[in-house]
Amino acid sequence: MHKKTFLSSENFFPSWEKNFLNKMIIFLIEIYQKTLSKDHSCNAVWFCKFVPSCSEYAKESFKKYNFFKAFFKSFWRILRCNPFNKNWGIDLP
Repeated sequence: MHKKTFLSSENFFPSWEKNFLNKMIIFLIEIYQKTLSKDHSCNAVWFCKFVPSCSEYAKESFKKYNFFKAFFKSFWRILRCNPFNKNWGIDLP
């Protein structure tokens, strides 16, 4: 049985709003990927050191998890995506 914790999104949002928030974030990520991202645009040149890219990782997280967990996982991934991080490679949500 799923135990509700204090920080679970069920305490803050009804299920339809949670799904709406996740879908809205996914929509915004897709717009970013098609317009601004150097990894996903028409002239794609691979810049990201992780596979999948940070935006793809965030999109998959928002499809898989509730809003708060997906936001935290995406934020943590973006913080690790810098030249000082020694870890490279495949990192799945």
